[in-house]
Amino acid sequence: MEIQKAWYRISIKALIYNDKWDFLLVKENNWLWDIPGWWLDHWENYDSCLKRELYEEMWLKVISINKTPKYFITAHKPESKTRPWLANIFYEVKVEDFDFKPSNECIEIGFFNVNTVKNITTIINVKEFVKLLKNNT
Repeated sequence: MEIQKAWYRISIKALIYNDKWDFLLVKENNWLWDIPGWWLDHWENYDSCLKRELYEEMWLKVISINKTPKYFITAHKPESKTRPWLANIFYEVKVEDFDFKPSNECIEIGFFNVNTVKNITTIINVKEFVKLLKNNT
């Protein structure tokens, strides 16, 4: 059996809570739910990446980002031939409001917790994130 070379492209993710401590997920144009954020471009830091992505995807304005990452996860996506390994760094983010506007990348947003997230179809990194949350409680 050939061992596949592992390489990761880092994705910066926004951990946004509502007043009930449910976390925000976005429904992408492929109809799968994901944690907001995206790939870190070579010239960016986490701060500029999150601000850019949240505005591009949802028209949300960031008002604060915790400078210390909250979580780090990796996930294997074997069906992908070009990006089989995901690496996500989570930062807690506060936005000005939740006046969401759909985009080509994000068609819906919603708040979920470890119990309600099982009722939707997510990508693999969300499943790994939920496992991490369950293990930390």
